Amino acid sequence: MSNPAVSLGDEPPDLRRLQHFLCVAECAGFSRAAQQLHLSQQALSSSIAKLEKQLDTKLFDRTGRRISLTPAGVALQEGATGLLAAGQILLRQVRDAAAANRTPFVVAHTPAITADEVHTLLAPVRIGRPDVSLTVAQTFPSELESALVHGSVDVALRRGVAVPHGLAAAVIGYHPLRVAVAASHPLATAGTLTLDRLRHERIVVWAPPGASFYTDFILSTCRRAGFEPGLVVDRVQGTPPVTAVVDYPDAVAFVTAPAGPALGGRVRVLDLADPPMTPIQALWLPHTRSAVRDLLTTVTSDRTDSRATDGYSRT
Repeated sequence: MSNPAVSLGDEPPDLRRLQHFLCVAECAGFSRAAQQLHLSQQALSSSIAKLEKQLDTKLFDRTGRRISLTPAGVALQEGATGLLAAGQILLRQVRDAAAANRTPFVVAHTPAITADEVHTLLAPVRIGRPDVSLTVAQTFPSELESALVHGSVDVALRRGVAVPHGLAAAVIGYHPLRVAVAASHPLATAGTLTLDRLRHERIVVWAPPGASFYTDFILSTCRRAGFEPGLVVDRVQGTPPVTAVVDYPDAVAFVTAPAGPALGGRVRVLDLADPPMTPIQALWLPHTRSAVRDLLTTVTSDRTDSRATDGYSRT
């Protein structure tokens, strides 16, 4: 039975026509898009014309053979990518529900979040849905959004608070920062450190300022403590954060690993007094539903800490 509150004009656009529209927009022309879609140019033009008629607006400005998006076209392009990706995910979920062997639920995480931390974060899913197979994959930050859009990842975890355009997000917990030093470093025998003791230390980060939330978070943490840190970018990417000081034994690194020895005693992880709390953000595609994801992204008391005074919102 149809919903009387929804008029014919409110019906969502045909997904195939949306695919055609995106291809024309990306190719900046009908000829090349028709070749990629294996359609005649006439059929493609007809598809776009029907889409424009349904939406009652022009999507392209045509000047000779050159085309450009209208403001309405820009708005449609921004939303259509996520909508099509959500449709593919729904299709996979439907097929998966009918299959004997279900596909795993894939969680990606950046190197700034350790595999141990991800395993702990997955506890609600492991306990609440023992029937679900889970796959954890370390992924570089620059690849997270593409992996979500293309459906190879169900949820992505990173250090951050800003919501990327076209994605949904939530901060699901916090970890206290600690300091990793090489076993030969003068601070290795110290007890709990204060941030002020790092005033004259070089600090290893994994990306330059402005290219990583985690780097910017470390930078702002030091500045709030009253000093401008000397930063060095680790030349080894993708390894656990505690390894950062192995090649820089005279430097320190901010990590979230447990206090104590690491890497067979080559590294010491030290507690910080009143530690800054770094957030864990989950990312996923909007317009999608997932009971497994809901278990993962529900904030519980063991994921947060009342000492969080990093100046970033928890919502």
